[in-house]
Amino acid sequence: MTTQQRTALGWVTGGLAVTLSLFQLYTAGIGLLSAMFQRGIHLSLAMALVFLLWPSGGRRKNRLALAWDVLLALLSFVVGGYILVFYDDIIWRIGEATFWDIALGTLATVLVLEATRRTTGWVMSFIALCFLAYAFFGSYIPGALSHKGYGLERVMTQLYLTTEGIYGTPLAVAATYVFIFVLFGAFLEVTGAGQFFIDLAYALTGRYRGGPAKTSVVASAFLGSVSGSAIANTVATGSFTIPLMKRLGYEPHEAGGIEAAASTGGQMMPPIMGAGAFLMAEYTGLPYLEIVKVAIIPAFLYFYTVLLFVHVLAVKKGLQGSAKEDLPPLGRTLRDGIHFLLPFGVLLYFLFANYSPMMVGFVSVVSVFLASFLRRATRVGLAKTLKALETGAKNAISISMACATAGIIVGVVGLTGLGLKFSHLVVSLSGGYIVPALVLILLASLVLGMGLPVTASYIVLVILAGPALLDMGVPLIVAHMVVFWYSQDANVTPPVALAAFAGAGVAGANVMRTSFVSWKLAKGLYLIPILMVYSPLLLNGPVDEVIFAVVSSLLALTGFVAALEGHLFRPMGWIGRVAVVAGGLLVFWPGHETDWLGLAVLVGALVPQVLPIGRRPTFSRGS
Repeated sequence: MTTQQRTALGWVTGGLAVTLSLFQLYTAGIGLLSAMFQRGIHLSLAMALVFLLWPSGGRRKNRLALAWDVLLALLSFVVGGYILVFYDDIIWRIGEATFWDIALGTLATVLVLEATRRTTGWVMSFIALCFLAYAFFGSYIPGALSHKGYGLERVMTQLYLTTEGIYGTPLAVAATYVFIFVLFGAFLEVTGAGQFFIDLAYALTGRYRGGPAKTSVVASAFLGSVSGSAIANTVATGSFTIPLMKRLGYEPHEAGGIEAAASTGGQMMPPIMGAGAFLMAEYTGLPYLEIVKVAIIPAFLYFYTVLLFVHVLAVKKGLQGSAKEDLPPLGRTLRDGIHFLLPFGVLLYFLFANYSPMMVGFVSVVSVFLASFLRRATRVGLAKTLKALETGAKNAISISMACATAGIIVGVVGLTGLGLKFSHLVVSLSGGYIVPALVLILLASLVLGMGLPVTASYIVLVILAGPALLDMGVPLIVAHMVVFWYSQDANVTPPVALAAFAGAGVAGANVMRTSFVSWKLAKGLYLIPILMVYSPLLLNGPVDEVIFAVVSSLLALTGFVAALEGHLFRPMGWIGRVAVVAGGLLVFWPGHETDWLGLAVLVGALVPQVLPIGRRPTFSRGS
């Protein structure tokens, strides 16, 4: 393929990407469309971009391969255009599918699966195919999972002609809320706002022990919520923080693991939480602002845990903060970039004023664009604006495809009643006890997360396993928050730890060693959901109980960090490590009596760590 042809293709894909972003901006803040029209246009543009940007085998070898991809892109518009043109007819004859309904529904399903395979790998598409096989041949499965079986017409009607399949809730979230905030992140990048927040985090934390590592944690909290991807967050902040950590004295695998664990936390950090808050708002029916509120304390506990690990590691290695001359001056950093705080102020104002998430995203994009003009050095012209629109679309389409394929899974689950059956299975295997059920869900999330993006993993898990938690008496928002947190674990858990792999790449480190570091540092990801179930961390209780839950959780998590590292402010012997683990388990065990007993044990074990060095710590024997 000639350079001229590649340039022409670049113009086409760039034009489609800008068109998609402008369409999303229009529907977010100016003119609303009906659900099928909004989702149909979005999916057609997204799929066409996928086929043009992601060649089937990773690269195009000849003109025939390009022609094939162009054909698939055109067919993407055909399957979407059919819904738009004949929408009224489809509504009137629902339940009586025509030949073209079935044929184009089958084509749409194949295109979605292929586009998802190209963007997120074969695992997601394979899982969807398994669900489709279950829809067609479930009558041959013995036992509780059996159903009567469905024909092609019934399955394609469900998946293609209704909002219960491909065009269902997952794609709705991707085509509205998620896209507009990914676009917001793209504008932050091209205006320089992203670099401002990294510099600000470094100026605030760089002088402390392990400064660059703490910068990594704080910067990831700033940016991860907006980026929508732990992997993207790892690369974006890690390209700055990882070299600094290595220069300070951290091993490459430690630097990469720290960044991966911190970046994963960005997915749980309000106000945006990647796509999580929007999905939970849709599935629970709760206001978006309510989701943001209840997510604050668990997110704070997670970042506290990672920061504590980072601090202990710095103490053990004898690391100090960065030299003053290596730090960006706080005054100059604020002077050069303080105007970028305005878009976040606008975002929070519209959020707390109960505007829709789409409108919040729209005004956020507009405000960061306008804020860039407050300083000459950050102004964006036409070229940078087009770049942001193009980048935002290209960053978002993989999420859209994963959500479209998740819609296939959701459609099959709704058609066959699999969710209720799977829920009964979890309840049966766990004996009706919550902790074993949580362990089963955690294991399922780890397996799913090896091949699925976080968003898709959450959708599948909450459909299949969420009802089981509800049957056991877990409140709705708690059940969803637990499943969402567990869906993050494949970012940091070996053998497949995608964010850790990205961190290892930036750090030039061994992949598995980096993965195990990130796994250790992200322990809050596994422990905090248990606290959500048994204590009012989600603000679902009286104020005094919430305060008690936060204090006891902080001490319990501190104890687990000290036990894992064998160190807090000084070495801790085996007696102290056993004591803090016992105290932490008592805090995690339901009931106020065990909480108070656990706190007493934790205080007794941890106080010697903060005593003056001249006094012999009570629990340091064996160190």
